[in-house]
Amino acid sequence: MQVARLNLRHLRVFREVAHCRSVSRAAPVVHLSQPAITQAIARLEDQLGTRLFDRRSDGMAPTQAGALFLARVERALALLRNGAREAQRLAARRQGSGSRAGGFADFEALASMAQLRALVAVSAAENFSLAARTLGVAQPSLHRAARDLERLSGLSLYVRTSSGIALTGSAAALAQAARLAFAELEQGFAELDDLAGLDRGRTTVGALPLPRSHLLPAAIEALLARRPEVQVAVVDGPYADLLHDLRHGGIDLLVGALRDPLPIDDIVQEPLFSDPLAVVGRAGHPLGGRKRIGLDDLTAHPWVLPRAGTPTRDSFERLFAGRTAPPCCVETSSLVLVRALLAGSDRLTLISTHQIRHEVATGQLAPLPFPLPGSARPIGVTMRRDWRPTAAQGLFLDGLRQAGRQLSGTGHYSETE
Repeated sequence: MQVARLNLRHLRVFREVAHCRSVSRAAPVVHLSQPAITQAIARLEDQLGTRLFDRRSDGMAPTQAGALFLARVERALALLRNGAREAQRLAARRQGSGSRAGGFADFEALASMAQLRALVAVSAAENFSLAARTLGVAQPSLHRAARDLERLSGLSLYVRTSSGIALTGSAAALAQAARLAFAELEQGFAELDDLAGLDRGRTTVGALPLPRSHLLPAAIEALLARRPEVQVAVVDGPYADLLHDLRHGGIDLLVGALRDPLPIDDIVQEPLFSDPLAVVGRAGHPLGGRKRIGLDDLTAHPWVLPRAGTPTRDSFERLFAGRTAPPCCVETSSLVLVRALLAGSDRLTLISTHQIRHEVATGQLAPLPFPLPGSARPIGVTMRRDWRPTAAQGLFLDGLRQAGRQLSGTGHYSETE
């Protein structure tokens, strides 16, 4: 993490100099001498490997690189400010039981990178020793940073439990803000690399099962054809886990079936194409040769289904509402496992037609002649509401949109099939 090298105070100095366009005018705002400000800017420029200001007779103007990084710094510091206000609000709601005397009202302006990184690490590890190991620091150093942030904020941040350390509500709000601020600054590093002609950026994508077979590969190939040095990391997992990672800055975007209603208002969804479901069995399944299939026929066979709470499982429950559902022997979201279980038996599954296009083309699986009107679901991308993609991430989004248009235009995934 390149962010670990940064000094939050230097970032605040950089922001004020950019606003004031003068070291002398920024000095009283940040409570530093002019030589200290000059030294802070020089240190930051050295860390970033670029010049941030043009020194002119009429003042200091941000360079192109400076303007790019300033936008990210502004967003990061705003996230920390809002996170601190939310942490204080949550403490106040507990009628003062979560607050401690001696804290500073604007404590986020005094917090250090080490203190915030300690908070984030403890929130993930729920243990001071494990958090220290994650950051590669001594446990006493991390513990001191964590407790210093408590004293600075005047908030109770950590609670001992039987299994380790838990965060208070105030701490959780602040930790989320810190993660998002760190992600914002990492985006800033990527934009500076891009400006310098270096493709060292990284896009982390949360992937639900459905888009892994075609949509994601097509978008990744389109991106790497234009930016071969960019790194793309794909993270699999349940929707709830991926949504948490998205909201906390662990992933940049989430691709898969969209949710209705929207689960929380700090994200936005963009549909890419609509995908119907089908009842599927192995090629040569006993029900495959029939002209008509009824629900009684479907209940005569065991099923392989995704876990409860997923959109596909909800569709299955609606299909058999008011009657005895067929037995479900296995719950899984793994297409590899579904394919293997269906291939060696007469089991059935409910799955997206897009997801099994390869298996159908190669004669492994086959949709059964059982109509499922109204089963089409919007497939798309979920992003943080205020997310601002880098240039490479913008290209990746364009690739997803183009792949979605191609799928919509093939005619293979229409509602009438």
